[in-house]
Amino acid sequence: MSFISVFDVLGPNMIGPSSSHTAGAAVIAFLAHKLMAPPLTRADFTLYGSFAKTYHGHGTDRALLGGVLGFSPDDLCIRESFRIAGERGLAFTFTPNETETDVHPNTVDIRMENAAGQVMTVRGESLGGGKVRIVRINGVHVDFTGEYAAVIAIHQDKPGVVAHITKVLSDRGVNIAFMRLFREGKGDIAYSILESDGVLPDGIPEQLRTNPHIHDVMIVQP
Repeated sequence: MSFISVFDVLGPNMIGPSSSHTAGAAVIAFLAHKLMAPPLTRADFTLYGSFAKTYHGHGTDRALLGGVLGFSPDDLCIRESFRIAGERGLAFTFTPNETETDVHPNTVDIRMENAAGQVMTVRGESLGGGKVRIVRINGVHVDFTGEYAAVIAIHQDKPGVVAHITKVLSDRGVNIAFMRLFREGKGDIAYSILESDGVLPDGIPEQLRTNPHIHDVMIVQP
């Protein structure tokens, strides 16, 4: 018999009526915004499955927008996310896609642009109870939940890069709980995701970027 936590029964502390459609949506967007250098100037959301059908009534749209604005699922500012986005100059759209069905029922694609002209797309799935999974970054299949502190390194698929990443973390005393590498193809762009059960120390991105094959580093604290 599997163990069920009281938090699985009661659900997360949140704003909104649904742990899947509001809390989960907010977490997905919050993780996505952590992957982009601020400030964001545009966010376009494509919704699939039940997200596409109920995003107005369940507040999924407000939750997603609140997440990319940096609000946690229990932040009352989510209720005013449309107004706050306007005040911050963040343009946004919501597009339901009910024709593509080969996806998780609660799926969203988030396309973000920042003031520096960078563009990133993130696909996330809301799994229930406020739990989520990020499954794509810029079209590359990945898998992380945001429940642990994470280092996400974008790099060329070259020998020695992963060894450099793990050495930097080891030298800083980081205990690696999970590590996965995803790539477009041999020698192409790769994403190394390393999760730790502790808070990540400052300065890791700068140290990792000393390897010329590492293009960008993102840190997601729990």
